[in-house]
Amino acid sequence: MSSRPPMPPKLFEDPEAALNEAIAALPSYEATTDNIRIVVRAFWLDDQSQPDEHSYCWGYRIRIENHGPNTVQLLERSWEIIDANGHIDRVRGEGVVGDQPILEPGGGFEYTSGASLDTPSGIMRGFFHMVEEPGRRLFDVRIPAFSLDSPYQPSMLH
Repeated sequence: MSSRPPMPPKLFEDPEAALNEAIAALPSYEATTDNIRIVVRAFWLDDQSQPDEHSYCWGYRIRIENHGPNTVQLLERSWEIIDANGHIDRVRGEGVVGDQPILEPGGGFEYTSGASLDTPSGIMRGFFHMVEEPGRRLFDVRIPAFSLDSPYQPSMLH
Protein backbone atom coordinates (compact mmCIF):
# COMPACT_ATOMS: atom_id res chain seq x y z
CA MET A 1 0.00 0.00 0.00
CA SER A 2 1.53 3.30 -1.03
CA SER A 3 0.72 6.55 0.59
CA ARG A 4 0.77 9.81 -1.28
CA PRO A 5 1.70 13.10 0.28
CA PRO A 6 -1.27 15.37 0.93
CA MET A 7 -2.26 17.60 -1.98
CA PRO A 8 -1.54 21.29 -1.50
CA PRO A 9 -4.59 23.56 -1.30
CA LYS A 10 -5.89 24.36 -4.75
CA LEU A 11 -5.08 27.85 -5.95
CA PHE A 12 -7.45 29.70 -8.22
CA GLU A 13 -7.27 28.17 -11.66
CA ASP A 14 -9.09 31.16 -13.11
CA PRO A 15 -7.40 34.56 -12.57
CA GLU A 16 -10.75 36.30 -13.14
CA ALA A 17 -12.24 34.34 -10.22
CA ALA A 18 -9.36 35.43 -7.99
CA LEU A 19 -9.83 39.07 -9.03
CA ASN A 20 -13.58 38.89 -8.44
CA GLU A 21 -13.06 37.46 -4.94
CA ALA A 22 -10.50 40.16 -4.07
CA ILE A 23 -12.77 42.96 -5.34
CA ALA A 24 -15.81 41.53 -3.50
CA ALA A 25 -13.86 41.85 -0.24
CA LEU A 26 -13.32 45.62 -0.73
CA PRO A 27 -15.52 48.24 0.96
CA SER A 28 -18.52 49.17 -1.17
CA TYR A 29 -20.27 52.46 -1.79
CA GLU A 30 -23.97 52.11 -2.59
CA ALA A 31 -26.86 54.29 -3.72
CA THR A 32 -30.35 53.64 -5.08
CA THR A 33 -32.26 56.06 -7.31
CA ASP A 34 -35.64 55.21 -8.89
CA ASN A 35 -35.18 51.48 -8.17
CA ILE A 36 -31.71 51.41 -9.79
CA ARG A 37 -29.03 50.29 -7.32
CA ILE A 38 -25.39 51.24 -7.88
CA VAL A 39 -22.57 49.45 -6.02
CA VAL A 40 -19.00 50.73 -6.42
CA ARG A 41 -15.73 49.21 -5.20
CA ALA A 42 -12.43 51.04 -5.86
CA PHE A 43 -8.91 49.61 -5.70
CA TRP A 44 -5.37 50.94 -5.95
CA LEU A 45 -3.35 49.99 -9.05
CA ASP A 46 0.23 49.91 -7.82
CA ASP A 47 1.65 48.47 -11.05
CA GLN A 48 0.19 51.32 -13.14
CA SER A 49 1.08 54.16 -10.76
CA GLN A 50 4.29 56.20 -10.78
CA PRO A 51 4.31 58.27 -7.58
CA ASP A 52 7.72 59.80 -8.42
CA GLU A 53 6.07 61.31 -11.51
CA HIS A 54 2.84 62.28 -9.68
CA SER A 55 0.79 59.62 -11.46
CA TYR A 56 -1.61 57.68 -9.24
CA CYS A 57 -4.00 55.09 -10.71
CA TRP A 58 -7.09 53.26 -9.45
CA GLY A 59 -9.51 50.76 -10.81
CA TYR A 60 -13.15 50.59 -9.88
CA ARG A 61 -15.89 48.05 -10.42
CA ILE A 62 -19.48 49.17 -10.72
CA ARG A 63 -22.56 46.98 -10.53
CA ILE A 64 -25.87 48.40 -11.77
CA GLU A 65 -29.03 46.55 -10.70
CA ASN A 66 -32.58 47.17 -11.92
CA HIS A 67 -34.98 46.61 -9.00
CA GLY A 68 -37.86 48.33 -10.81
CA PRO A 69 -40.78 46.95 -12.83
CA ASN A 70 -39.64 48.36 -16.21
CA THR A 71 -36.70 47.89 -18.58
CA VAL A 72 -34.09 50.67 -18.51
CA GLN A 73 -31.10 51.52 -20.65
CA LEU A 74 -27.96 53.40 -19.63
CA LEU A 75 -27.37 56.10 -22.27
CA GLU A 76 -24.58 58.30 -20.84
CA ARG A 77 -22.39 58.83 -17.80
CA SER A 78 -21.24 62.04 -16.11
CA TRP A 79 -18.33 62.07 -13.65
CA GLU A 80 -16.75 64.55 -11.29
CA ILE A 81 -13.22 63.46 -10.43
CA ILE A 82 -11.88 65.52 -7.55
CA ASP A 83 -8.20 65.39 -6.62
CA ALA A 84 -6.66 66.01 -3.18
CA ASN A 85 -6.20 69.71 -4.06
CA GLY A 86 -9.91 70.15 -4.81
CA HIS A 87 -9.42 70.36 -8.59
CA ILE A 88 -12.48 68.94 -10.39
CA ASP A 89 -12.39 67.22 -13.77
CA ARG A 90 -15.80 66.76 -15.35
CA VAL A 91 -16.17 63.90 -17.81
CA ARG A 92 -19.28 63.08 -19.83
CA GLY A 93 -19.61 60.33 -22.38
CA GLU A 94 -21.82 57.82 -24.09
CA GLY A 95 -22.50 54.59 -22.21
CA VAL A 96 -19.87 52.77 -20.16
CA VAL A 97 -16.87 50.82 -21.47
CA GLY A 98 -18.22 51.04 -25.01
CA ASP A 99 -21.68 49.72 -24.10
CA GLN A 100 -25.14 51.14 -23.45
CA PRO A 101 -26.49 48.24 -21.40
CA ILE A 102 -30.18 47.38 -21.29
CA LEU A 103 -31.33 46.14 -17.90
CA GLU A 104 -34.52 44.10 -17.71
CA PRO A 105 -36.44 44.10 -14.40
CA GLY A 106 -34.33 42.11 -11.93
CA GLY A 107 -31.30 42.32 -14.22
CA GLY A 108 -27.87 43.80 -13.72
CA PHE A 109 -24.71 44.90 -15.46
CA GLU A 110 -21.18 45.05 -14.09
CA TYR A 111 -18.05 46.67 -15.49
CA THR A 112 -14.54 47.61 -14.46
CA SER A 113 -12.79 50.84 -15.42
CA GLY A 114 -10.11 53.14 -14.06
CA ALA A 115 -9.03 56.66 -13.25
CA SER A 116 -5.76 58.45 -12.64
CA LEU A 117 -4.87 61.57 -10.69
CA ASP A 118 -1.84 63.78 -10.13
CA THR A 119 -2.42 63.54 -6.36
CA PRO A 120 -2.24 60.47 -4.08
CA SER A 121 -5.96 60.58 -3.22
CA GLY A 122 -9.26 61.88 -4.48
CA ILE A 123 -12.97 61.28 -4.84
CA MET A 124 -15.21 60.35 -7.75
CA ARG A 125 -18.95 60.82 -8.04
CA GLY A 126 -21.45 61.15 -10.82
CA PHE A 127 -24.61 60.12 -12.60
CA PHE A 128 -25.79 57.57 -15.11
CA HIS A 129 -28.31 59.07 -17.54
CA MET A 130 -30.95 56.43 -18.21
CA VAL A 131 -34.13 55.93 -20.22
CA GLU A 132 -37.05 53.81 -19.01
CA GLU A 133 -39.41 51.84 -21.24
CA PRO A 134 -42.26 52.18 -21.92
CA GLY A 135 -42.67 55.89 -22.43
CA ARG A 136 -39.00 56.83 -22.96
CA ARG A 137 -38.83 58.59 -19.56
CA LEU A 138 -35.34 60.05 -19.03
CA PHE A 139 -33.90 60.07 -15.51
CA ASP A 140 -30.57 60.31 -13.70
CA VAL A 141 -29.20 57.68 -11.33
CA ARG A 142 -26.70 58.88 -8.73
CA ILE A 143 -23.31 57.17 -8.58
CA PRO A 144 -22.29 57.44 -4.92
CA ALA A 145 -19.13 59.37 -4.09
CA PHE A 146 -16.26 56.98 -3.53
CA SER A 147 -12.77 57.47 -2.22
CA LEU A 148 -9.59 56.95 -4.22
CA ASP A 149 -6.96 56.14 -1.60
CA SER A 150 -3.32 55.23 -2.14
CA PRO A 151 -0.51 54.18 0.19
CA TYR A 152 1.19 57.50 -0.71
CA GLN A 153 -1.36 59.86 0.81
CA PRO A 154 -0.03 61.82 3.77
CA SER A 155 -1.00 60.51 7.19
CA MET A 156 -2.94 62.75 9.52
CA LEU A 157 -1.99 62.89 13.17
CA HIS A 158 -4.63 63.72 15.76
